[in-house]
Amino acid sequence: MAKNDYTEGNGKNKNDQLRSALAKIAELASRAIDGGEVYEESALWEESNGQERRPGCIIKFPPTRLLEKAAQVARSINPANAPALGPLAAVMREGQEISPLAIAVLTSKYWGPEPRKLTVSFMERTPADLRARIISHMNAWRRTVGISFVETRDTGDVRISREPGGYWSYLGTDILLIPRNRQTMNLEGFTMSTDESEYRRVVRHETGHSLGGPHEHMRKSLVARIDREKAYRWFWENYRWDKATVDAQVLTPLDEESIMGTPSDQTSIMCYQLPADITKDSKPILGGADINETDYEFMGKIYPKPGRAAAAQKEEWSVSEDVEVEVAQYARL
Repeated sequence: MAKNDYTEGNGKNKNDQLRSALAKIAELASRAIDGGEVYEESALWEESNGQERRPGCIIKFPPTRLLEKAAQVARSINPANAPALGPLAAVMREGQEISPLAIAVLTSKYWGPEPRKLTVSFMERTPADLRARIISHMNAWRRTVGISFVETRDTGDVRISREPGGYWSYLGTDILLIPRNRQTMNLEGFTMSTDESEYRRVVRHETGHSLGGPHEHMRKSLVARIDREKAYRWFWENYRWDKATVDAQVLTPLDEESIMGTPSDQTSIMCYQLPADITKDSKPILGGADINETDYEFMGKIYPKPGRAAAAQKEEWSVSEDVEVEVAQYARL
């Protein structure tokens, strides 16, 4: 669908949807200003083999007072983080301005295409073999990504704690605004005895957030699979979420232009499982157990490795590919 096409096949005007999304942003912003911690994604829990429930992930955001500053930092480091405001402006009422807070919420947090090293430190005393194992999984993204994670004895850019609090991370460039005595990533209970599959599922997922990647389960095509009434009932029964919270955390899809250049993918490492109890087709949104090829492809475009970028920009070709042009058929008579 073209960017300027705001109508759907069923005749419903997309202007109404975008206005609704903006209204929700404004509502959340107001609640945050009043002191609510509404910019954190509440934890989801996953079913494992139909029995064990494993903690999902929380994306943490800076306090509301710092959201605009965080957006400014993100745009300064990587101008491409600025949101595409054309579609938003098109649905605003005449004379109405897009608030700085709304712009801040819509700003991406990617680091930019230049190769870089992000330093990593640990908040608690952590054995050397465990530190190395965690960082090796963080660097699994390096297969296609030009960013590496290196341990430092000083205070790192990424600061990891294994204390209670579940699994969570701040998003991309937001880690720069977090006080240096606080962690930017939490991996509760990780030890050398933790199963390898959890290192792949959790550490690589949280590292994806440190690279700026949001949750894949908020993609429009995946949200469309969710039955709203079932979702309201299920999240109330399990987590006591009200309708506004479910709308904001589950049922309002993220801006496609600001997230992925690839089709939505329920097996992405950035997608967490959602139960069959809340989907229209009674099938779960599967969630990813490891970085897949779509993840590698996308992050490789966001953070191209030096050699890979050079290859992509190569303009020369072999003699065998030269084209013979029959000028006469294009010349003016």
